[in-house]
Amino acid sequence: MEIQKIVVPVVALAIAVAGYQAYGWAGLAFVAGGLVMWQLLHFTRMLQILKRAAHRPIGHVDSAVMLHAKLAAGQPLLHVVALTRALGQLESPKDIQPERYRWTDTAQSSVLCVFQGGKLQSWELTRPAVEPAAGSAEGPAPAP
Repeated sequence: MEIQKIVVPVVALAIAVAGYQAYGWAGLAFVAGGLVMWQLLHFTRMLQILKRAAHRPIGHVDSAVMLHAKLAAGQPLLHVVALTRALGQLESPKDIQPERYRWTDTAQSSVLCVFQGGKLQSWELTRPAVEPAAGSAEGPAPAP
């Protein structure tokens, strides 16, 4: 992520310089308009994701198993929030890396996600233990 903080502004500056050299001030204005539009699209997407998450309980997900299947290493926290449509329950101390968030479904299955620098590093699915009910067909058959 550190290289991204350097590469993106350098590329934006290089495109702005190329636009100025090719078309003068009009080229620079065109490139600046494109960069502003790109930032506005990103900002709008982020606000839409957070607006959807604001109407759901913190740490709730429809299906923890489905969330577990859709996760991949390196996904940003914003993408995981978009998948769950809810903010995660913070389980680590605030502002301490790595950050741990938990999402739980109605069956008490949960996914614990570990984020380092805003990127998903690891995740773990926890399912509640199912104990067979007394007299169920799963238990040993009585001797004749």
